[in-house]
Amino acid sequence: MSNYSVFLPSYSIGEDVYKEIPKICEAYGKKAVVVGGKTAMAKAKEALLEGIKDSNIEITDFVWFGGDSTYENVDKLKNNPIVASADMIFAVGGGRSIDTSKTMCDQTGQPIFVFPTIASNCAAITVTTVIYDNTHVFKELYFPKKPATHSFINTKIISEAPSDFIWAGIGDALSKEYECTFSSRNDELDHTNLLGVDISRNCVEPLLKYGKKAYEDGKLHRVSNELEQVILNIIITTGLVSVFVINDYNSCLAHSVYYGCTTLEKIEKRHLHGEVVSYGVLVMLTCDKQYEERDRVYKFNKSIGLPTCLADIEVEEKDLDKVLDKAMETGDIKHVPYEITREMIYNAIMDLEKVTL
Repeated sequence: MSNYSVFLPSYSIGEDVYKEIPKICEAYGKKAVVVGGKTAMAKAKEALLEGIKDSNIEITDFVWFGGDSTYENVDKLKNNPIVASADMIFAVGGGRSIDTSKTMCDQTGQPIFVFPTIASNCAAITVTTVIYDNTHVFKELYFPKKPATHSFINTKIISEAPSDFIWAGIGDALSKEYECTFSSRNDELDHTNLLGVDISRNCVEPLLKYGKKAYEDGKLHRVSNELEQVILNIIITTGLVSVFVINDYNSCLAHSVYYGCTTLEKIEKRHLHGEVVSYGVLVMLTCDKQYEERDRVYKFNKSIGLPTCLADIEVEEKDLDKVLDKAMETGDIKHVPYEITREMIYNAIMDLEKVTL
């Protein structure tokens, strides 16, 4: 048997969680540079500065990450002397911003602390980053050696973000259980993968139980137990699955559909990752003939406005050739219990168009 290592993420959560920064980060140095999106940094700046007040940590600059998770932006950050001289990186923002810093820090060896300002995905916890090309189309996955050193999940800041982000986060998190259990079906699972697959079985039910109330609280920018449970599900539960399982189990057809849709400019401009993934979940469940489960998720999607048909994501039938070309190229549907063909995906999409619940 060969040796292997599993590096687990850690996190703190709460409305005033940034006050924990000195206790957790001081061992890693004194100089921190914040890297993130412009809006995210503006929203978090006051709380970050208050969090390090009277400590030995100094934030030397706030640096824009470049706008997308690309290798070009990673290189720009690496070549920024202020970023390069930092003892640690504070990655602030959403998935693409966090992934840019994760990729950079994996290459530079700098400790990275993550401060998600939205709960639309599990980027804060995972050991995977999504890389796009300069036209914002999915390019490939990148695999850092370790997760972030620690993540600080500020529920107050997340609750103040536009509610569409928590809405899309619910859609993205819905996929993890279905994709993971489908991809691993019939496999003999070792200890680590078995842990990950079993954790994935805790993704769907909390979302169906708390999701609608959490979304309503998000609209009111109100922290509640339901909102916190959903934030933990989106960021932590799904993220832990990604840490434990091999990449073959991390995503499947729902994400292939999403990556296919990224070839359409209107998706990039007007639709969120998790929103489109939630539609992909329905396609996958239809393709796998899990009709009862499909209908359960369909009704939930309807209840909070997540997509249930092509029109909801502005995709027309004439777009499907382009979407399916890209979907079939992705590695997400390579490790599956049976071959998934282009025709099967097309038929599942068309069958889903006929559903009315």
